[in-house]
Amino acid sequence: MVSAGEQLFVSARRVAVEAVRQHVEQAAFLWAQRDSWGQKDPPDETVIGEIGERIEINLDGLRIAGAAAWPAAERQLKDFPDKGEFFVIGWMAIEQGDPSRMEEGVAAAKDVDERRGLIGAMGWHKPAKIAHLVRDWLVAPDAFKRYLAVGACLEHGVDPSKLLDRLVNDPDATTRAFALRLAGRLKRADLAREMASALESGHGIVRLWAGWALTELGSGDLARAELRKAAVAGGPDALTALRGAIKAGPDKDVRTWMGGLMKSAATAPLAVRGIGMLGDRAILPWLIERMKEPNVAVAACAAFLELFPEARAETKMFTVDPTDLGPAFAEFFDDELVGIAVPDRVESWRAQNRVA
Repeated sequence: MVSAGEQLFVSARRVAVEAVRQHVEQAAFLWAQRDSWGQKDPPDETVIGEIGERIEINLDGLRIAGAAAWPAAERQLKDFPDKGEFFVIGWMAIEQGDPSRMEEGVAAAKDVDERRGLIGAMGWHKPAKIAHLVRDWLVAPDAFKRYLAVGACLEHGVDPSKLLDRLVNDPDATTRAFALRLAGRLKRADLAREMASALESGHGIVRLWAGWALTELGSGDLARAELRKAAVAGGPDALTALRGAIKAGPDKDVRTWMGGLMKSAATAPLAVRGIGMLGDRAILPWLIERMKEPNVAVAACAAFLELFPEARAETKMFTVDPTDLGPAFAEFFDDELVGIAVPDRVESWRAQNRVA
């Protein structure tokens, strides 16, 4: 016969195990959500900050659980080897100073080529906590580790000094591109020659980030053509290339280029989005007209939010159901759910706030 005290102990243990499992799941889900919000165009910093606070609450639970959280974290990773789960595994390994667990996490991430979660984990910790890892990985034979280390430097804005000289010439294209991005962010003018050389590389991602880095140094004239080419080609870094191409200037030439892009249905969305990057709030009446055109409505909404971030609070101005704007939008987007602005409501908001 089980005593009342034993029943209470078993019950409490079950509650603790369940609580830890929920902290693992929530931390993974919320970090993945935060990362995805960070990639939206443009990102909503308020939402990202709120999600970050919720992540910290769950990480506090994992701090309290300590090593007891590993079974739940490993089970979650096995079932869902995604970026959020790798964030939790990486964060726990660093938090607990467990190098063997970290090695296992890196190996698992490499198997599925998932990089963002582990970089996010290193970014969440303070630089001093991860310094030993970053130092070792920056010179590791494994390109995957070198990439993660460069990513950690990017997260914290840390300059690896002389090691970056080697990394901007890394034989691995993705690591080399990431290192060029870091060099540009740090404005390492001493690496301008390496950036110019990389601009001639056969790897598109390397050329893009070399061009972006040169533009950060004020040498946009060298990179302008490559950045424009990358922007028009599309892909995950197209908006970065577009922003770089605009920064490369000169302004009159940029406006002429975007005017040319507007003449083609394929590139018109890029032009509308780019016009929002110019910082000219007086363009709002023109943007409202573009919001009425299905082909460029998403770009017009993003441009509007970049120019007028305060408008996010007016949620009734936006919809994720294009059918709200009529048959033409319903036909163009089919069943796709996208964020777009409602032109008439934006016009009313403009009039009420005497904007532009």
